[in-house]
Amino acid sequence: MSDFVSGFWSPYITLVVLAGVVGCGVFLWQQGRAGNKPGETMGHVWDETLEEFNNPMPNWWRWLFYITIVFGLGYFALYPGLGSYAGKLGWTSGGQHEKEVADADAAYGKIFNGYLQQDLKTVAADARAKEMGEHLFLTYCAQCHGSDAKGAKGYPNLTDNDWLWGGEPEQIKATIMGGRIGVMPPFAQLGAEAIKDIAHYVRSLSGLAADSLRVTRGKEGYAAAGCVACHGADGRGNQAMGAPNLTDKIWLFGSREETIIETITKGRNIQMPAQKDFLGEAKVHLLAAYVYGLGAGAKPAPATTDKK
Repeated sequence: MSDFVSGFWSPYITLVVLAGVVGCGVFLWQQGRAGNKPGETMGHVWDETLEEFNNPMPNWWRWLFYITIVFGLGYFALYPGLGSYAGKLGWTSGGQHEKEVADADAAYGKIFNGYLQQDLKTVAADARAKEMGEHLFLTYCAQCHGSDAKGAKGYPNLTDNDWLWGGEPEQIKATIMGGRIGVMPPFAQLGAEAIKDIAHYVRSLSGLAADSLRVTRGKEGYAAAGCVACHGADGRGNQAMGAPNLTDKIWLFGSREETIIETITKGRNIQMPAQKDFLGEAKVHLLAAYVYGLGAGAKPAPATTDKK
């Protein structure tokens, strides 16, 4: 009801709901009237002998419907459903959610906090923590990065060793906690030919097929357009800025000539949402350890014990 600020809507909805319930009751009552005579034909005949008779619904069926009407009225008295009326029990979906969250925190909070006190590499090597981290990942991260964590166009693959903002445990945790915003500014002002030259130069950096003449011109354009400020003179990127390495064979949006031209022309704007306030540090700690175990440069050491 929060979207309906006018005082008109609450009584209107209440009236519509109650009218529907009463209407059902009236309809059932009419079905049991003496005027409905079993065996009386309604005058409709199909296929020579198939007739429609005026037979009321069986009493047991009608009484089941009466019971549901009584149940519905009792429900509306106890729970919200009649406009702005909150119900005798004062139940709300928000309150129910808060209760479930509180119950979950009471049941699992000690476990999460226990791992929070441990080093991320230690947590990443723990089999039980890995299982918990996987559940968290599938619930909150798989929508973008995929259930296998291999990402998609515009969403990084977390199973390789290529990291825009760094793949060390604390760097991954910082990314999940605070989120990241990556911006590639548009360079449409350079013109189509200059952009195509730079695209060929960028393709050549990772060993892809490129026109040699365009590569030569594109190298000059790459420096003149200021690409070196983010990606470096050697094209190896800058993790402090989230600028991709252009010399490897990993492409977030694709390595086709037309795709690179589109990226340079229109720019890119991607965002990793912050999870600190939503999940809390303890859950983020588990998630960071799980993601680190998927594809960071240095793999976590095997666990010597398995916590139960």
